[in-house]
Amino acid sequence: MTKQHDIVPVHLVVQAMRDNGYKNAAYALAELIDNSIQAGATEVELLCAEKETQLEQRRRSRIHQIAVLDNGSGMDNTVLRMALQFGNGTYLAEDKHTGIGRFGMGLPCSSLSQCQRVEVWTWQSGVEKAIYTYLDLNEIKNKNLTEVPEPKKRKIPEIWEKVTTGFGQTGTLVVWSDIDRCMWKTGKTIIENSEFVIGRMYRIFLDTEEVVIRMATFDINEPTTIMVEKFAQPNDPGYLMAETSCPPPFDKKPMFQAWDGEDSYEYPFFIDFRGQKHEGKIRFSYAKEEARPGNNPGSLPHGQHAKKNVGVSVVRARRELELDQSWSQKKPTERWWGVEIEFPPALDDLFGVTNNKQSARNFSEMANLDIESMLKDGKTISQLKEELTQDEDPRGPLIEIAHKINTQLKIMRNWLEAQTKGSRSTPKRHNVSSAEKVATEVTEERKKEGHYGQSDENESLALEERKEIIETTLIDKGVMQITAEELAAKTVSDGLKYVFANASLGDKSAFFSVDPKPGTIIITLNTIHPAYKNLVEILEEEVEGVDPETLRSRLTNSLEGLKLLLMAWARYEDEQPHGPRRNKAQDARVDWGRVARQFLEGDE
Repeated sequence: MTKQHDIVPVHLVVQAMRDNGYKNAAYALAELIDNSIQAGATEVELLCAEKETQLEQRRRSRIHQIAVLDNGSGMDNTVLRMALQFGNGTYLAEDKHTGIGRFGMGLPCSSLSQCQRVEVWTWQSGVEKAIYTYLDLNEIKNKNLTEVPEPKKRKIPEIWEKVTTGFGQTGTLVVWSDIDRCMWKTGKTIIENSEFVIGRMYRIFLDTEEVVIRMATFDINEPTTIMVEKFAQPNDPGYLMAETSCPPPFDKKPMFQAWDGEDSYEYPFFIDFRGQKHEGKIRFSYAKEEARPGNNPGSLPHGQHAKKNVGVSVVRARRELELDQSWSQKKPTERWWGVEIEFPPALDDLFGVTNNKQSARNFSEMANLDIESMLKDGKTISQLKEELTQDEDPRGPLIEIAHKINTQLKIMRNWLEAQTKGSRSTPKRHNVSSAEKVATEVTEERKKEGHYGQSDENESLALEERKEIIETTLIDKGVMQITAEELAAKTVSDGLKYVFANASLGDKSAFFSVDPKPGTIIITLNTIHPAYKNLVEILEEEVEGVDPETLRSRLTNSLEGLKLLLMAWARYEDEQPHGPRRNKAQDARVDWGRVARQFLEGDE
């Protein structure tokens, strides 16, 4: 019985714990699946029982009970009672701090966050010897239930035997009843909304086939008829797994590839914490070119799938805690990179893992930390880490990890953005009235006048050889292979002298590069130069459905960009010292203007 001055009035605390912050039923159910995997289960079933209910003069099928069944090791009387206590459990001790479980809050907290009654059957030597106990919120609120009831031997209701694929020699069945806080009202919607999240959380276990998770919905009055049945598939936000829930053609092959830039895609890190050294890993991946065809690959089914997997995947003990969107930006290209960080449970306190295992708060806060401003006066990231650690600042051990992720994300974002912009140079731009065709005709006239350039040498090379040179050059510049192939083929087949491409040139110094090749001049616009954004990108944006005021604004901004570009040249010329350098700059301006006049008059 609760006393007047008890520090913790049980009936009130348990009610408050219903608001423990589970994002939805899928995350609450994950706590039960965690317990199953921790108990060594190889088969887990999520079973949803619906019942017809009278609602607003209509009878509708609504969720009545939810059960999670496994073939894990089961529990004895002592462990079963402990499992239903808040803040108790068999994995709380530091020496057992290695698996999915730890906090001793999962079963009671997750269950009562969704329902008012949770019942548990468990067995270790045949289902006929199952023992049973329960928690009931109403009994707790009325102070009729002040401790977990002593487990008793009790037969499992026949309904569950009819819908399962079979009971193991050992196992546990958890049943939720009086479900009042689940936002999804039918078994079908529970499964539809849970399979994506559950597939992502347990992707490693599902991919290695260590665990099979079956999900089924049935009518409680006709249990032999299964209305919905699905088996969870891995959902890999890094898209490096072969067989996943991603739509075709990437359901049978990886959609991304490991980042193979200067660093390995898998970056190990080591942290000294509480007298021990612990290892973790960060993995980087990005979309294959074939996943990003055309101008709007994000609208394709696999693009929509990737849109729901944006963020840094935080993995603890091989199980995802969350997909942390603190590290992402509101750009369509964000869906085309993947970052996964994995750490052991021993680092829970350092990373700030919450007791419902839905986030790593300390790590998440690092996403918004302005590390660059902290690296002043030539200070290295290692020196900053050492300073923070000496000051016992909890950010110290995490600063190097955050810096690595931010740096690599910047590289991947620049690369993906350049690739996306480069893909806009599609063959449809190369029609008979294109600038490239006009420039080609004017160039032929200039050649007749005796003006020859480097690209005019060896222009009699075989068309296939010319095409290969153009394609290779474009790919080396960072243009997507499929775009490079299309541009090269169109340029050669149409007899064009010029080809335009968009790509990052590595730094912001030059607005464009010029590469004379046999019979062709390749002009690559630097997508990271400010002039590209102000002059090119603003004019390449779609105009269909855009209001006149927005179009007028774009043109005004583009004109301002052109003026700034010309003023930049004027300032460059003005800064040249009197003499040969200034004369050469002025001559270059005049000569270029003379050639520009011919090209633009040719366009007229």
